[in-house]
Amino acid sequence: MEIQWYPGHMAKTRRMITEQLRNVDAVCEILDARIPLSSRNPDVDGLTAGKPRLVVLNRVDQADPAVTRQWAARFRQGGAAVLETDAKNGAGTARFAAAVRELLAEKLRAYAEKGQAGRVVRVMVLGIPNVGKSTFINRVAGRKTAKAEDRPGVTRAKQWVPVDKGLELLDTPGILWPKFEDPAVGLRLAFTGAVRDEILDTETLACHLAAYLGERYPEALKTGYKLAELPAREEGEDEIAWGCRLLEAAGSRRGFRISGGEIDTERMAKTILDEFRGGRLGRFTLEAPEE
Repeated sequence: MEIQWYPGHMAKTRRMITEQLRNVDAVCEILDARIPLSSRNPDVDGLTAGKPRLVVLNRVDQADPAVTRQWAARFRQGGAAVLETDAKNGAGTARFAAAVRELLAEKLRAYAEKGQAGRVVRVMVLGIPNVGKSTFINRVAGRKTAKAEDRPGVTRAKQWVPVDKGLELLDTPGILWPKFEDPAVGLRLAFTGAVRDEILDTETLACHLAAYLGERYPEALKTGYKLAELPAREEGEDEIAWGCRLLEAAGSRRGFRISGGEIDTERMAKTILDEFRGGRLGRFTLEAPEE
């Protein structure tokens, strides 16, 4: 299942990032803690030209906490400051301003020595679509300034957001990259809602997700859909076929049927994606540093 989604406004966003970079002191990169690597735009390092970096692992409430700690350590080893947050409920966001000033401590000391103490610090906030960037900014700013919706591609223009007298954020539209070289990256982005569902075959995507959970988190599937046992993967059976049988088993237990008693796999597909994205099936991280 090859997934590509690169709306025209994203090319415009790339140009805007390059143009505005000289106006900021640091870059804050919002990542989805469930897919820290897949949700990291590989073009950002080149676009931001070595600016000090704060990595925010958002949605930690939905991710495997042990794996989140591994990712945080990995990013720190790479020279970035790291903040773990659940922007929806506000956890961790209160530490943002202090984390920025700690990251820029040396630059702030240099400003003070030049008689510029109190100079406003400006931070560019980047992230792919639907990682919770606007919700994060609203939490940090303590007001609803950025439009936030649980779907990708809502923010379409830059906007400056004041946090306090000495800190401003530049909110930017979510930006993907033109081609996902690894098909697994496209799948993970689609699982978490970073790619518009309208361009996807929802049932096929849900079968892939069911197969992934069946392999990595079988107990979550059994518990979430009250399955005594999961249908076993038959010898020679490919992932998608097994995933579709898992989806049918879950739909049967939920009583999702259409006329004639056939299982309503379309309804079950939307349900498993919604419940996965909403954290109702459990806490999952779809990739680990060692992989």
